[in-house]
Amino acid sequence: MSTGSTENRHLQQTRVEFSAGLFGVYVHWPYCARICPYCDFNVYKNRAVDADIWVAALTRDLEKYATRTRGRKLTSLYFGGGTPSLAPLPVIESVIDACETLWGFERGAEITLEANPTDAEQSRFESFAKAGVNRLSLGVQSLRDDALKFLGRDHDAVAAKRAIAAAQAAFPRVTFDLIYGRPGQTLQDWRAELSEALELGPKHLSLYQLTIEPGTAFGVAVDKGRWAPPEDDVTADMYDIAQEMTAAASLPAYEISNHAAPGEESRHNLVYWTYGDYAGVGPGAHGRLTEDGARIATEAPLAPQDYLSAAPHEETTLTPAEAAMERLSMGLRLTAGTPFTEDDAFFAEASALERLDRLIGDKLLQWDGQTLVATANGRRILNRVLYELFA
Repeated sequence: MSTGSTENRHLQQTRVEFSAGLFGVYVHWPYCARICPYCDFNVYKNRAVDADIWVAALTRDLEKYATRTRGRKLTSLYFGGGTPSLAPLPVIESVIDACETLWGFERGAEITLEANPTDAEQSRFESFAKAGVNRLSLGVQSLRDDALKFLGRDHDAVAAKRAIAAAQAAFPRVTFDLIYGRPGQTLQDWRAELSEALELGPKHLSLYQLTIEPGTAFGVAVDKGRWAPPEDDVTADMYDIAQEMTAAASLPAYEISNHAAPGEESRHNLVYWTYGDYAGVGPGAHGRLTEDGARIATEAPLAPQDYLSAAPHEETTLTPAEAAMERLSMGLRLTAGTPFTEDDAFFAEASALERLDRLIGDKLLQWDGQTLVATANGRRILNRVLYELFA
């Protein structure tokens, strides 16, 4: 059982500042009960695992990164995957305890765990809360049974609603995901489903457009012409509906796909979007550290067996231009934008100012000399904006 104080485990309900000083740990659990047809993450079919072996491997890497980040305290710890709610409870408890010992948690630190709305996972919610998890992220994906079947999920709409209620009772903070842009989904369908989701009283929602990734089951099906996603103008309208409806429900967008009441923003994801430092442990986990003024990208071995056998992590020192590209690509997702001044490494390339001016002239970006912000229309087509910004 984790021994940290309750005060350190529960996020204070104050508005999160968009600060690059945030520091987090990401833990990747690689196993799922089944592989969703749209998923291109580093995941594997669930199997029996030895908790002691996993605790040893994860602790080993946490200790390694702690020696490189002395003096830091954690603002967030995130268990992702995969399905980390399927991990043996001692693994979750031990990682939380190790993080508390190695770094310590800032006051109001956020500890998030991803889970699915299955009955088996719901039965463990109270145990996760007692272990120190104070924020649950539920992979609901839809409130329509036909859509859930299409998406390859193990739950139905009734189970999803039951899980949301159970999570809200067990944790001080809860978020859940929905996927829109499914084949055959109309604007009316999406508006009705989102309205139903908002009636469940969420304080944070992640709304993602269905993306067809190469190599996934969905990618193969689309390539073979078995079905097609909606046209771009339809999904753009769905995006606009999401902005309108969540704002009206006092959950405005603070990032392209994420909506929250004030103070309910995902502190861990803000580490990524503000280009803060984070250590990544678990198979295939990525991390970003700043050492001697340089940005270091880390990646753990992909295969679980390689990770458990202590195969080395890959490390790359990013060039200033590469780091600038990453920072802007992440920061422009935020409605608040990203710090950006005339001495930014972005301007090292001769044509950089010309590209920036063109996007500002097209009213896709705004810049006041201190902060670069994607406009509402710029965020709708951010991939195109980023392509033109760095072309």
